Parts: sequence; C-alpha cells; structure tokens
Amino acid sequence: METVKPKKYYAYMLTNKNQSGILENWKECEKIVSGKDARYRSFTSKEEAGNWLKNGANYEVRPSKKISPFGRPPAGREKGIYFDSGTGRNQKVEVSVTDEKGKDLLDKIRPKIKLNKFGKHPEPKATNNYGELLGCKYALQISLKEKNKKIFGDSQLVLNYWSKGFINKKEMDKNTIKLSEDVSKLRKKFEEAGGTIEFIKGAYNPADLGFH
Repeated sequence: METVKPKKYYAYMLTNKNQSGILENWKECEKIVSGKDARYRSFTSKEEAGNWLKNGANYEVRPSKKISPFGRPPAGREKGIYFDSGTGRNQKVEVSVTDEKGKDLLDKIRPKIKLNKFGKHPEPKATNNYGELLGCKYALQISLKEKNKKIFGDSQLVLNYWSKGFINKKEMDKNTIKLSEDVSKLRKKFEEAGGTIEFIKGAYNPADLGFH
C-alpha cells in the first residue's frame, strides 16, 4: 500500500509590501518570495499557517509538532543531537543544531559571536545541502565532546552519502568535497565509539528551521 505524504501549507509575508498568503505548493511560494524581503514557513495545517501570519510571521514562534503517522512524534523523540539547515531570513542559509527539546547547542563548539541572535550559524554563501553537511559536522563534534551516542537529521543525501565521503568530486566544489572528507572522518570516529546517526522526518525534527 502506497504511503500518503502529509499535506503542507506554505505561509509567506512580504514585509515591505504588507502582502501575505497561504499556498499549497512550494514552487508557487518560491516564485513570490524569491529575491524579496520576505518571511515564509511550511506548516502541516492551514490553521497553523494562518495563526503564524496573524502573529506577525515570527520565526521565533515554532509550529506545534502534533502526533502523526508520518514520522517520529514528539513524545517519541529520543535523547540525542538533531541538526538541520534552511534558507529563510534574508534568503541566507542557516545551520541549526539542538537537543531533543529544541534547545540550541551550537554555542558548545562555536563562539557566540559567530552565531546569530537565534542561536544559529549563518552561511550566507552556501547551498542548503552544504548547510546540512555542516550541521552534521557540528552535531558530530558536539556528540563526541558530550559523549552523546545518537544523532538525527532529515537529509537523506547527507546521512546516506556525503557524511560517508560518497560525493561526486567531478561536479562538487572543493569546499564541499573537503567538508565531506572531514565529516566522514568524524563519523567514523563517532560510530567506532558506538554512536549512531538516524533519519527523522523534518516535521518532527526539533532542529528544523521550518523555512520551507
């Protein structure tokens, strides 16, 4: 039986035009917000999307994580370190690493001056995939330092390939290749110490930035 994916709603606000809306297709939303002074975020219900817009489209207000058959529910989150990357504020990539309760952890390995006011690490010139890989690196560094045995992320590309050093060197830039090599070494050390890295759906990832 084919699994039905949960529906998503994309709320957006063009901050300098006093224009907002809710769409059911990311491509349509992307056309509206691309290159604009905009705030946008995905939700699993139209009601939550509307409430977010009504409350000023603040990124600091996280959508609720309701129990659903499509992924790990909040009550089932294991103790561990979670990572994510997303493009939202000012069209820039940000890296997020938290514990199972959503508490930011990057200040354990990064100087606070390098983080933004939301506790995230900005990577303005990076792609989102690079951000995910960097998030994995930070999660590994924190895990090794804190002796935490579990890491969770929602990027299949990073979990199954790039963090293991499996990357197309003919098509990737040297910075991404170097990062992949560094992460694969950290992952090997982490797993040799008994650590595991697992997939979690974005809707239930406490580190999820929720931009799209």
